[in-house]
Amino acid sequence: MLISPLYAQCAADAGQAGGSGFASMMPLLVIVVIFYVLVFMPERKRAKEHQKMLAALKRDDKVILSSGIHGVVANVKDAVIELRIAENVKITVLRSAVAQVVKDGQQKDGSADPKVSGVVK
Repeated sequence: MLISPLYAQCAADAGQAGGSGFASMMPLLVIVVIFYVLVFMPERKRAKEHQKMLAALKRDDKVILSSGIHGVVANVKDAVIELRIAENVKITVLRSAVAQVVKDGQQKDGSADPKVSGVVK
C-alpha cells in the first residue's frame, strides 16, 4: 500500500531529472576540451619545434643528445648523424637522439653564458 505511491513518485522524479542527454554530458565535454587545450596543444607545438630543429642540423653544430652526451656534428646523413665527442672519437647516432642544439653564447645546460651576454649572475 505504501510502496506503490513511493514507486510512482520516484518514477515521476526520474522523468523530470533525466532531461536532455546532451546537458548531462556537457561537463564531460568541457573537461575534455580543457584537457586538450592544456596538454595536447603545447605538446604538439614542442614536437613541431623539435622536428624543425632536427631538420636544420648541420655540420659543426654543438648538440646534446637525450642520453646527455655532448658533441659536435661531424657529418649529417639521412636518419643518422656522426658526432665528434672527443679528439679522434666519433660516434654514429640517430638524428632523433638529439635533444637540443647549443647555440653560440649559451652554456651546455641551456642558460645564457654571462661572458657573452653581458649578464652577471
